[in-house]
Amino acid sequence: MSELSRLSPAECSKGMFRVSFQAMGTACEVAYSSPTAREAELFRREVMAWVDGFEKRYSRYLPDSLVGRVNAAAGRESVEVNEEDLRLLDLCDGLHFLTEGLFDPTTLPLSLLWDFKARDPQVPDEGRIASALRLVGWKKVVREGNRIFLPEEGMGLDFGGFGKEYAVDRALEMAMARGIEDVLVNFGGDVRVLGSPPDAPAWRVGVEDPNRLGEPGLLLALDDGAVATSGNYRRFFERAGRRYGHLLDHRTGYPTSSECLSATVVAGTCLEAGVLATCSLLEGPRRGLASIERFFGAEGCVRTESGLKWSKGFDGQVVEK
Repeated sequence: MSELSRLSPAECSKGMFRVSFQAMGTACEVAYSSPTAREAELFRREVMAWVDGFEKRYSRYLPDSLVGRVNAAAGRESVEVNEEDLRLLDLCDGLHFLTEGLFDPTTLPLSLLWDFKARDPQVPDEGRIASALRLVGWKKVVREGNRIFLPEEGMGLDFGGFGKEYAVDRALEMAMARGIEDVLVNFGGDVRVLGSPPDAPAWRVGVEDPNRLGEPGLLLALDDGAVATSGNYRRFFERAGRRYGHLLDHRTGYPTSSECLSATVVAGTCLEAGVLATCSLLEGPRRGLASIERFFGAEGCVRTESGLKWSKGFDGQVVEK
């Protein structure tokens, strides 16, 4: 359970608060302004309760979650969903369409096959990859009214590709609804901000350098927007001289083969930034940057072994390299 804490003495005098907690398998933090400690505590409770409920309902690791029940019923029966579920499923429809199929929340069979958390991960044989690929495809999912059905046994939903980003946006929406004007939401490096901290005109967000883990390679300044990074440099294994990163390409069934180590996107929402970053990593530097530049209001960069490449307007957010 998190506890409400104040920041530095200077920030205390201007009503800034911080909430830190663990959720969705990562470290989460919200820093925000509030006129009173009571109002700050009410917001903390609201965010904590919502994130807890979100994880319990949509985590694929919990058998009693909606996702767990839908996956267990694959090939047998449909499952009833509520209004919030329908909102998420509609988002999946939209993102699948906008990314021309690159975003697909039915890739669980591939994720289970490529077990990067195993003590000794192995490269699956082609037959097993082909079998898993036959179970992937968002267009196969049957939605009728307030029910959802995965028509083939072994199919599975996994909202891990956008769940944290969606949660970041919802937390910031809660802050705005309470009239909070200065807020930073950071769930595992997926960030959205509004306003500024007391001692600067904008929030500063660090982007990790893949070659120096834990250290920022870039520092961005934002007063309204989101930053998300997708990378292949932390979770991987090597076999026969080849490196296999954890991000899987459901078009081939194998980990991404592009030369990108990471992709970072700045956009209006964290959901947009996260999906664009992941798709850029899948597409590679040239096509990835082109996709970012085509998306209204988005800028970004991709990092390869040979260096950093960014979209035309990205350097406007960079305050330090």
